[in-house]
Amino acid sequence: MILKKNINKAFYLFLFSHFILWTLIPSFSNVNLPLDTIEALAWGSNLDWGFDKHPPLSAFSVELFYYLFGSNDWAYYFLSQIFVVIAFYFVWKFTYLILDDKIHSLTAVLMLSGIYFYNFTTPEFNVNVSQLPFWAMSVYFFWKGLNFNKRIDWILFGIFSALGFLSKYLFIYILLSLFIFFVCNLKKYRKSLKNYFLSIFISIILITPHFIWLIDNNFVTIFYGLNRSGMADYNLINHIKNPATFVFKQLIILIPFFLMVFIMINKSKAKINLKDKKTSFLLFINLIPILLILLTSLLSGAEIRTMWMTPFYLFLGTLFLMIFKNSFEFKKNKKFYYIFLFYFILSPSLYLSVSLIDETKRTDYPGKEISRLVQNKWDDNFYNEIKIVVGDEWFAGNLSYHLYSRPTWINDLKNKTANITEDQGVIYTGNPKILKKICPGVFGTIKPVGYCMIGKR
Repeated sequence: MILKKNINKAFYLFLFSHFILWTLIPSFSNVNLPLDTIEALAWGSNLDWGFDKHPPLSAFSVELFYYLFGSNDWAYYFLSQIFVVIAFYFVWKFTYLILDDKIHSLTAVLMLSGIYFYNFTTPEFNVNVSQLPFWAMSVYFFWKGLNFNKRIDWILFGIFSALGFLSKYLFIYILLSLFIFFVCNLKKYRKSLKNYFLSIFISIILITPHFIWLIDNNFVTIFYGLNRSGMADYNLINHIKNPATFVFKQLIILIPFFLMVFIMINKSKAKINLKDKKTSFLLFINLIPILLILLTSLLSGAEIRTMWMTPFYLFLGTLFLMIFKNSFEFKKNKKFYYIFLFYFILSPSLYLSVSLIDETKRTDYPGKEISRLVQNKWDDNFYNEIKIVVGDEWFAGNLSYHLYSRPTWINDLKNKTANITEDQGVIYTGNPKILKKICPGVFGTIKPVGYCMIGKR
């Protein structure tokens, strides 16, 4: 049992413990950074207002950390946990605004330990993790804006909404849900209309450079998303199969969470008062985004990938606390804290075990050693620095990250060769059979990849 006077201490102890565990364990157990983090670093070496797959914020974030910490893997696990812990903090603050009870606030955050998006998958900094703090902060400041109508809250909502959208386009689902809630309650919140439009204007201003980039690049990021979800290949059965698969996977993922809820319920009587603005808001921010993405799958046949749902459940604990608040027994029910500790210990233990036992993962790729070998061969043949690496985000991206000259990553050199000066050393990565035939410089192979080096002798 946690005494009321110790709740703040318990919360910050949880944040600190989570932060340390999920920074140190992957730093110790992984040989190489995960795929998505290397991908973001590759983009970061060649910053732009967008990339083939995603908007730019995740790349901006890792490039800032590269500037501060260089090619030290722990820094990017550290970065990922900063994003996660900020999200937890704003779930805590929002829940207190809604339920006015710090025990409820603490419980809402601890319940997230039952959802693997907020522990097991967090070491891999990517666009999904990048959304987390902005999703939490957007909801928090939107709610504050509605209830206090302070301009600063609406300005912050506009800023964090834009940053969330610049993390991943799926952020639009929470923004649409908030918009629908506002429209449905327009009479009640008419006084906030002017400031709400101000927040939208701020968001548009911040997102405009990315929109310009999208137009200049033929909306490549949007077409990638369509292809990734399978929407480009029409198949009638997908309109049934993909939504059903999506629902089934979500139920499986949430089993540990629902077990925590079940253990906490003393009386199984739910109370949903739709006239209560707090309950209504919680239903909107939790259910509407899921219903919208399910509707997307039903109408388009799109395959909703599991990891896309990472930010969608941040406030699920708050919702269940509201619905069952008269049925939860906190003072006597120690089982909740036991199961929380079980999940809290189990998840990093499983991660560590899998990381150490399974040697076929991307995080076992010897990126640093391969880069050292490539650098040695380069130094034996050329005197200028490696400035550009060409190839996919994984093999070429690893070179960009590990080589001490921090070369710029480029996926291909179509229409870009004229921009390369004579003193810029270039390494092409790719199919060794093809590269060997066309390489005008020094060729080498480190299976399964070929390396073509072109520099000044």
